[in-house]
Amino acid sequence: MHEVSLVMALFDQIERSAAPHPDATVHKVFVRVGELAGVEPKLLETAFESYREMRQCAKASIELVFEEAMWTCASCSAPMARGELLQCPCGGRARLAKGGDVFLDRLELEVPDV
Repeated sequence: MHEVSLVMALFDQIERSAAPHPDATVHKVFVRVGELAGVEPKLLETAFESYREMRQCAKASIELVFEEAMWTCASCSAPMARGELLQCPCGGRARLAKGGDVFLDRLELEVPDV
């Protein structure tokens, strides 16, 4: 279950992002999950809930935003539909342009010193 290692890396990134405000409370974590990222959303949410109290996110909730997979031509950058994945009219090959990764999109923090 690699969702646990993804959540641990996510917490590391959250803590680096919140470091300038050491007394901040993380309220919400927005994570973008690509269609082809190989992540099971329920397992990611469960891992987050299980480990959040051990880190700076004890009161935080997680919101997953799903990103559809999209391809472009590696040569000319033209968008390619799912059915055209073999070759572009220019001769270039398809490459996955988005929808293959997991990203920390945004944090909602309560910062007492501001």
